[in-house]
Amino acid sequence: MIPRDALLAEIPRLRRYARALTGDAARADDLVQDTLERALVKGRLWRPGNLRAWLLTMMHNVFVNQYHAGAALDYRAPEDLPEVAVRGRQLDGIEMRDLERALQQLSVEHREVLLLVALEDLSYEETAKVLGTPVGTVMSRLSRARERLRQVLDGQAAPDYLKVVK
Repeated sequence: MIPRDALLAEIPRLRRYARALTGDAARADDLVQDTLERALVKGRLWRPGNLRAWLLTMMHNVFVNQYHAGAALDYRAPEDLPEVAVRGRQLDGIEMRDLERALQQLSVEHREVLLLVALEDLSYEETAKVLGTPVGTVMSRLSRARERLRQVLDGQAAPDYLKVVK
């Protein structure tokens, strides 16, 4: 059984990751709720250990299931993205908004790895376990995600060899 206090303590981290993953506060809250609901239903399967990694794995699986079911990301115009609150200086707010928009331009696989390692401070091994991929895949996706994020923030277009297929 999952300790109630431990589960409640993880909600802010789940919300932060979900918000960064979806780019939308309402969808992030729905994702957190779906994750917590699944955790409570499957609580008997949890073995004492890293509750955070278990919950993030569950959130990843819920997100992927929703993505494949068509309830995933709807790409919106940059002007339709929610504004990020200004923190201290106006320049900080602009940089945060630019970063949020740049993150949304990454593929789901690259965004997940980048957020788990950089935002949630998981190790490569923990990230691999959450995503169900080998550590080498995590490392290569992280490298590509960082490079693509640099390109987007520098205003560079996507490479010509990448084509959008609908």
